Amino acid sequence: MPKVTEAYKEEKKKELIYAARKVFIRKGYVQTSMQDIMDEAGISRGALYSYFDNIDHIFIEVLKEDDQKDIPFFEVSDNGLLWPQFKQWLKLQQDFIENIHHSLLQAKAEFFLSSRYRTYKENFPYISQRYNKLSRAIAEVLVEGEHKKEFQLQQPADFIAGYIISFINGLMLDTFQLGHKQTNVKEQISILCFSLENILRPQSVKKE
Repeated sequence: MPKVTEAYKEEKKKELIYAARKVFIRKGYVQTSMQDIMDEAGISRGALYSYFDNIDHIFIEVLKEDDQKDIPFFEVSDNGLLWPQFKQWLKLQQDFIENIHHSLLQAKAEFFLSSRYRTYKENFPYISQRYNKLSRAIAEVLVEGEHKKEFQLQQPADFIAGYIISFINGLMLDTFQLGHKQTNVKEQISILCFSLENILRPQSVKKE
């Protein structure tokens, strides 16, 4: 029997995560089963369980993969301004929230509202880690913007970061429960941008 390399196993795991993501988008977190993912991926029960312990394990891995999309928006570059980059990220959040049926929004909302998560939060350390990671990434961009004299922060960077995350998460949950037409997602994101302009006071900076 040929030896299975680590590279092969990693690639196979990514394929399974991609298949699981499609199912979570289509059915949400609550209605998705291990069998659904097996059917989507076209693999046996033993093969799936060799990579993941249960449905929660798979969802967390899907969440980790999905979180990677935010990274480029918080990578500080020597070229260009940070405020347009920031607004791009906010527009991306708007698109995700408005297109609930084509994103993981429903699955995320169901997971965070599930009794299993609320009762056994200590079993899901990544949830706290992802919040801290995103908060830290946003704060670092804000501090860098202040250092480059592009931003004039009116509040501490970590407080601003927490405000942004809480706003987005709250809008996400409200939209899940009420629908994007009732929550006026576009207008809410516009108001968030307006408030951030007053909090960050972004300005054009000429390169020296």
